[in-house]
Parts: sequence; C-alpha cells; structure tokens
Amino acid sequence: MKSYMVKRYSSIEAYVPGEQPRDLDYVKLNTNESPFPPSPKAAEILGGGEAENLKLYPDPEGKDLRDAIAKRFDVKRENVLLGNGSDEILAFAFFAFCAGEKCVFPDISYGFYKVFAELVGAEYKEIPLGSDFKINVADYENAGATVVIANPNAPTGLALTADEVERIVKTNPDNIVVIDEAYVDFGAESAVPLTKKYDNLVVVQTYSKSRSLAGARLGFAIASSGVIDDMNKIKYSLNPYNINRLTLKIGKASIEDEAYFLMTTSKIVENRIYTTEELRRRGFYVLDSKTNFVFARSAAVPGEKLYLELKRRGVLVRHFSADRIKDFVRITIGTREQTDVLLAKTDEILKEANNG
Repeated sequence: MKSYMVKRYSSIEAYVPGEQPRDLDYVKLNTNESPFPPSPKAAEILGGGEAENLKLYPDPEGKDLRDAIAKRFDVKRENVLLGNGSDEILAFAFFAFCAGEKCVFPDISYGFYKVFAELVGAEYKEIPLGSDFKINVADYENAGATVVIANPNAPTGLALTADEVERIVKTNPDNIVVIDEAYVDFGAESAVPLTKKYDNLVVVQTYSKSRSLAGARLGFAIASSGVIDDMNKIKYSLNPYNINRLTLKIGKASIEDEAYFLMTTSKIVENRIYTTEELRRRGFYVLDSKTNFVFARSAAVPGEKLYLELKRRGVLVRHFSADRIKDFVRITIGTREQTDVLLAKTDEILKEANNG
C-alpha cells in the first residue's frame, strides 16, 4: 500500500508501549502502574454529577489544579504547566527547546526521548551509561545542548542525588535541562526546589505512577515562569484543551490527599525491598532501585526466555532487546500477593532450567 507520510517522518521508529493484553487474566507487572486504586477523594469525583458538565470545554489554563500543585510544591501557579500525561509535557519540551537544535540523553533510558528528538529534527546524542548502569554526571557538564535525564532512570531504577542534578544544571546555563521525575516519589530526591534557583531547569512529574492515575493521563512541569511561557506557546499551538474536565477535578483531589499518597507509596517501597531480597535470594542480580520497579538478571535464564516463560504462566514483565540489557527483565512492584505469584512462577522456571 502506498504511504502518503512525508519523508521526514517515514523513517521514525515509534515508541512501543508495554503490553496491554486482554486475552488472559495476567498478573500485570510490565508497565509500572500502581497496584492501588486512586485516592478515594478522586474516586468521589467520578461518582458525582460532574459527567453532566462534559458538554462544556475544560478550563484551558487548569487554574484550580495548577494552584493545588503549586501549593503542594511551594511554587506559584505561573511555575506549573499541565500535560496529557508527562509524555505530552516532554513533547512540549522537545518542540520548544530541541527542534532543529542539539540535545543529549542517556543511551539506556526512556525510549520516547529518541522518538521525540527525531520527530522535532533535533541533532541528538545518546550518552552511554557506565558499566554499572549509572549516569556519569561529568558527561553532561557543559553539554552545549538541551539535556534530558530521567531521574530515577528507567529501566535501571538508579537515581542521581539532588547535588548531582544541580551540577548538571549549573554547568549548562545557556541550555535547558529537563529532569523527568516520573518515579521520584519512590525514594529519590526531587529537583523541584532547584527550579527556584535556576531558570534553565524543567522538572517533569506524572500522576501515572505514585498517584494511581495512569488511565487519567495527567502530568505536569515545574519551571521558571519564562520557561513555562515558552512551553505554553507549544501547548496552545497544538492542543489548548489538553486536560479534560474530569481529569482536572480528580487531579486536584488526588494531589490534596497527601495521607493516601504517603500510604500507598510507602507500601510500594516496602514491597520493592521484599521483591529485591527474594530475587537476590534466588541468585538474581538486581540493581538498587529508587522506583516502583526492579531491573533484574538471572544467570540461569536469559532475559527474553524468562519474560516468555513468565508470560506463558500468566505473569507479565517487560523485556528490552537492546544488547546491554537484553538479559534483564523489568518487574513492576505490585501487591505482596502479586509478588508471591511472580516468585512462585519464577521458581518453576528456575527449577526447569536447573534440571535441564
């Protein structure tokens, strides 16, 4: 069939989301969703009369939600930008700061960075992680380009300290530094306080992980007002009504329910420790995660085989084919019950491998 796509985009390799199968009742540990429901206060919005107002456009500025986020992070409304998931925020950033320009990011990280870079025609460089899978801060000092870093990184789960992030921001005064904090709430240090000190820093967060709202599609950026204005130019040129009315409401209710947020994130951290210890007891090499997932490798079973065998037994994890990480699987932290199913199925696979 003839393709009508313009040549500039025809060779782009699109981002591949994690599997969302419907053919089996899986224990789903592959896309880093929360195992817990959203805040009860957010759920109340869905059960109320707000559906009647869906006939009306949402507030394109999202003032009430931005005010709630600003209060939570001790910034001002003009320092907050809303996105349809943090992916849209990242897209705004790449269009605003990377289009036709230079940008750098790690070679093993969130796969969307490369896709966005190619989409906006950026001259990009993927900087290799160290042999320990850590980001070398010195590689990003005086980069002469927009810097994009996931902190904690994915799929490794390793995190930079706030001081290390500041070194990168401080040594790139003429370029934007984007810190993607999708997983920061599970034990890493946030760079949000640094946005008050540095005009070139953009911190991106999401409701998809720690606030149990992956299906609502909500993310936000915190930065200096001038940088937010620049990103708003992209937003209003692409999708001014980007957050629907219900998501604006449940986003506000969720960010204001701090007690529920702390309870669920602490449970996930507790179960991450349990999962890590149990996998290591079974001989796995597991990186020291600061996220809601672990990145693990078995000496007995190759990564792809482990992924396929777990899937055959009704447990979904994520496998990546890139050479340096092909022997690993990324495992979302679920409930204790889900973890015990994962471990039981893993024991079956390891037993077969040892008997083979």
